[in-house]
Amino acid sequence: MEKDQSTGKQAAKAGSKTIHADKKPVHVHEHEKEQAKAALKASEEKYLELHDKYLRLSAEFDNYRKRTLKEKTELIKTAGDELLKKILPVLDNFERALKAMDQSSDIGAVKDGVLLIYNHFKDFIQQQGIKEIPAMDEPFNSDFHEAVTTIPAPSEEHKGKVMDVIEKGYTLHDKVIRYARVVVGG
Repeated sequence: MEKDQSTGKQAAKAGSKTIHADKKPVHVHEHEKEQAKAALKASEEKYLELHDKYLRLSAEFDNYRKRTLKEKTELIKTAGDELLKKILPVLDNFERALKAMDQSSDIGAVKDGVLLIYNHFKDFIQQQGIKEIPAMDEPFNSDFHEAVTTIPAPSEEHKGKVMDVIEKGYTLHDKVIRYARVVVGG
């Protein structure tokens, strides 16, 4: 027993406690407990810091998503603004032509004026990337043409070719935006 007391006294001098669990003495140093508490506190602080960063980042991403969705919606609404502004001079020219038709008796001058407006508009749409799909006397191509009907071909060389164009077709930057509606020789 004297030995147990001296061991206990030595442990007390060293700054540790003797804990009897399952009747076996276990020595836990106060210094180690403090280190464990400090490590736990540091881990909790790090967790709280990372959790706060996560919440902020999540909120920031949500705001970014909402903002880009709103911008995309606005862009879709106003995407045609520039195009429509560029078409307005053509509309102005048509109004001038209509006014000139009422005042002029020279049909040739009116025709020339309308032809100028047509050429101006055709140049405008070409500048925007719109091209007419060649159709007349071309071999029928379902990638560009829509056959409305077939008629008997006047000769063997006209079979499978476009005989008449009912409605012109157009591409926008090489993508078909309207198929040419055609009559095919059969």
